[in-house]
Amino acid sequence: MNIALAYNVRHTKPDINNPQYIVEAEFDEPATIMAIKKALKKLGHRVFTVEADEGAYVKFQKLKRRIDLVFNIAEGINGRDREAQIPAMLEMLGLPYTGPGPLSYALGLDKIRAKEIMSIHHIPTPAWIAVEKISDLCEKNMFAYPVIAKPMAEGSSKGIRAKNLAHNFKELKKITHDLLQQFKQRVLIEEFLGGREFTVAVIGNPARVLPIIELTFDKLPIGMPHFDHYEAKWIYDNPDSGHDPLICPAKTNIKLAHQIEDISLKAFQALGMADWARIDIRLDITGKPHIIEVNCPPGIIPDPKENSRFPRAARVAGLSYNQMIEKIIISACQRCKVKYFKKIN
Repeated sequence: MNIALAYNVRHTKPDINNPQYIVEAEFDEPATIMAIKKALKKLGHRVFTVEADEGAYVKFQKLKRRIDLVFNIAEGINGRDREAQIPAMLEMLGLPYTGPGPLSYALGLDKIRAKEIMSIHHIPTPAWIAVEKISDLCEKNMFAYPVIAKPMAEGSSKGIRAKNLAHNFKELKKITHDLLQQFKQRVLIEEFLGGREFTVAVIGNPARVLPIIELTFDKLPIGMPHFDHYEAKWIYDNPDSGHDPLICPAKTNIKLAHQIEDISLKAFQALGMADWARIDIRLDITGKPHIIEVNCPPGIIPDPKENSRFPRAARVAGLSYNQMIEKIIISACQRCKVKYFKKIN
């Protein structure tokens, strides 16, 4: 097949003190883009790379009659619906692509709208409120502490620091004020659940769950909150730490595994996801799983040492990196009624 690879590239390493990193935090590193391109070629496809910048529409327009499918890992640029930009362009041009439609990509990034939809479908998600301005905060209407505050529409733990966990109204007001000032968007204030944390990779058509991953936090510094914040993901989980915070497959009983799989697939369907996504889950103190958020496109860093969650689950399921890529493509082809084929060398 002739496949276009749509991407945004990161030129800076994770560094919360670097303003350029904040801009590029959700983008993929060159090594990831090259690994996907290499995988596509190895699978027998011809690859066209398209950076998802302001000139992307014209590039796709010129390629329209030459490509069969777009493998989309683009995060988009500017605006809270940025992940919908490339899918919307491709819809206009009539080009099939991996992943869900524009609305679902936007919902995956908008944590508040996603929670509203999941609530309508009776999918468990932590209690929350949305704050547009600091005066919206009311101490009397707050649910039990601790709570966690997050920017509404950011990915890759952007804006989610260890310090975002608030234990009283004074702390919450300060955190919320800072987030409103920095990100210029609504802030999600969410009940903090005290149980274990998991992430679930969903792939294929029909969708299936790959081996569940548990995130552990026992090696974090004393006093650092136990949830998947920026520091846990990008500072303490790194190839030089000598510690693997992921357990895959997660050690759960059959009942809990079924509950996690069930709500993951329900959230996947309710938000209109397709082909692939990664779903973050946390248990409350009674052991009941709740959806934290749905990520699409999920990160797929190729180096196993980097602990990228989706490829980790795929490897445990017996899929190589190339096979994982192929599963996503085949799923998109089936859904879009495009014939899947490999070029003969």
